[in-house]
Amino acid sequence: MIEHLLSGLWYVVGWEPLLIITIGIVLGIIVGAMPGLSPSMGVALLVPFTYGMSPTLALILLVSIYLAASYGGSITAITINTPGTASAVVTGFDGYPLTQQGKPEVALGVSLVISAVAGVIGTIVLIVCSVPLAAIAVRFHPAEYFALALFGLATVASLAGKLWAKAFLAAMFGLLLNTVGTDPISGAARFTFGITPLSDGFALIPALIGLFALSEVFTALEKKDFTCKVLDKMGQAWPKIRDYLKLKWITLWASLVGTVVGIFPGAGATIAAFIAYDFAKRTSKKPEEFGKGSVEGIAAAEAANSGSVGGAMVPLLTLGIPGSATTAVLIGAMMIHKLTPGPQLFISKPDVIYSLFAALLVGNIVLLGVGLLGARLWVKVTAVPKPVLFTLIMVMGVMGSYAVRNSMFDVLCCVAFGLMGWVFKRYNYPLAPVILGMVLGSIAETNFRRAIMMDGSWVFFTRPVSAIMLGLALFSFALPLYGIWKEKKRERSQG
Repeated sequence: MIEHLLSGLWYVVGWEPLLIITIGIVLGIIVGAMPGLSPSMGVALLVPFTYGMSPTLALILLVSIYLAASYGGSITAITINTPGTASAVVTGFDGYPLTQQGKPEVALGVSLVISAVAGVIGTIVLIVCSVPLAAIAVRFHPAEYFALALFGLATVASLAGKLWAKAFLAAMFGLLLNTVGTDPISGAARFTFGITPLSDGFALIPALIGLFALSEVFTALEKKDFTCKVLDKMGQAWPKIRDYLKLKWITLWASLVGTVVGIFPGAGATIAAFIAYDFAKRTSKKPEEFGKGSVEGIAAAEAANSGSVGGAMVPLLTLGIPGSATTAVLIGAMMIHKLTPGPQLFISKPDVIYSLFAALLVGNIVLLGVGLLGARLWVKVTAVPKPVLFTLIMVMGVMGSYAVRNSMFDVLCCVAFGLMGWVFKRYNYPLAPVILGMVLGSIAETNFRRAIMMDGSWVFFTRPVSAIMLGLALFSFALPLYGIWKEKKRERSQG
């Protein structure tokens, strides 16, 4: 294995592969930062341009886009509270408050460096543990996937603190929205009210843009908040090496969480980011800072997000099973280049596989360099006058929503979600649980019904892994509530 990896590294440091990696990283950052363009869409759009390339270079380009797009979504989440990807929502919890405090350099610096480090950790896990990890993941029963989704939903209790009841209602609302459309098992229409576009349900990207970006605009317009914070000299607040060293353990375990969750097909970066953020908050010495500009929160979210890229590649390369929407596109690209993903690929084309591994390692270093060079550009967003910025957000929101399915219905949904987010904010209902409910709803529902159809309703408790995860979900939900109850009891006794 070492010999193949060294051979792959020797190939990747050539001028042509390095140029391809750099182009892929730049394109990936742009794709991730643009609301409406997900990593999977970015990779799909670029597949036709790889037809004339060798299979190795084609895969290196597409994987570089995937890698960088996972980071790119955090840029707009931090600077203008417009997550470019679903997983970047979690980064925005603490990244945008730091921007509001006039310190976007801190959030962008932590996001960039932790993403690159986590990407390397995820790639190392991919190289060392591909086959055994994939063998475990492929044995997962629908009951385990349901328990994993429920565990993700249980994080709402700690995400909202004392507002846990409102967070729970918001998550339930997200789950309710997810039931609109065609039934995934029977194919029957549900809650469409005869409106044809509702047959496919509510698209996630318009909901994201509306809830987080347009709601911010509507809230600012209501408050007539047009003040613009112009930053002092760039670099004054850029994190130092010692600041990154303080985050080393969070980065390590959150990267591993992201890698492991990324291995499970359909789980993806969003669940990983929520779970890692929730655990970071529970174990932090300063949990009260989370949601107000905690660098620990940003580090946990970005490490899990970037680590999931390596994880999603494990079942793709070893079993031919896509671990995410983007890796599903990559399977199609590999087929075009006459590569069949699976165990045989390691035997028939080890040069391609290990060149890809090497490209992932080098790609994270290139991401760090490109991100640092572009940092001054990202920060300038905060100096744009608010009326201009609001106009840009509205235009980007409309374009991004339309680009998902080329549908004006999605644009109207985006505006409706924006108004909904504005109302939620007025009455102190958190927005993140709505998205969490929408993301995990389909995973939970589909696997719940599959598990019952396969083995009956007791299967969730008779399978050890499922039972353990359900127990962890219950504990995860109950622990913050117990803490709140104890605090109220102490206040009453002191009063």
